[in-house]
Amino acid sequence: MPVNVHKTTADMIDANKTSSVLLIDDDRELGKMLGDFLSGDRLDVTTRHTGESGLEEFARQKFDLLILDIMMPGMSGLDVLKKVRQTSPIPVIMLTARGDDIDRIIGLEFGADDYLPKPFNPRELLARIKAILRRSGPQEKATRRLTLGDITLDARTHQASVSGTKLELTGTEYEILRCLLETPGEVVSKEQLSERALGRRLMPYDRSVDTHISNLRGKLERAGNRNETIQNQRGVGYLLIPGS
Repeated sequence: MPVNVHKTTADMIDANKTSSVLLIDDDRELGKMLGDFLSGDRLDVTTRHTGESGLEEFARQKFDLLILDIMMPGMSGLDVLKKVRQTSPIPVIMLTARGDDIDRIIGLEFGADDYLPKPFNPRELLARIKAILRRSGPQEKATRRLTLGDITLDARTHQASVSGTKLELTGTEYEILRCLLETPGEVVSKEQLSERALGRRLMPYDRSVDTHISNLRGKLERAGNRNETIQNQRGVGYLLIPGS
């Protein structure tokens, strides 16, 4: 049964733009319900029910966001995510069915931007989608270039680099790095990072920010960064320490 959503100006991502979403989930009933629900909010939803067919569709056309169920027969959602991340930084929301946190953590480690455990309220999924699309879309007056040591972030191109080496960051990792670069040497709380990078309030026992920070650290190190360090202030948040 379709769910009606009261739309406000703040809800709309772009009044003149329809965003394309690829939903890959083997639950056909859920897929139809979500497709109908999301399509009523300026989202063009394409649904596929296997990992294999989802990857084929992903290769055929350009999408703005991917919604991916972890538990699927044949090629799992994690297998699909690994394939996607070999070629694309597209925002990805994982749908998880298990109560165990391990699937969620693995999904984030493999490059997912966010996750949502089943069962969920479709409005919550819509809110997550809008938050990610707003964050990954064109930035208003985004002309600033942030530099700290050998790390550079160009807000116009939505790109970051270390000594000229491009960093392949997810949208969430990019936003976390930008938050830290804007206030070098100052602690940014996990609550602030969650609201800024994920577009949602930090929930109890939520390790999403910690996992994204771990991924970001690894990418900075592999790109050759040795001077600036992301440090954890236990129980408070994270800060980027400028190199000497």
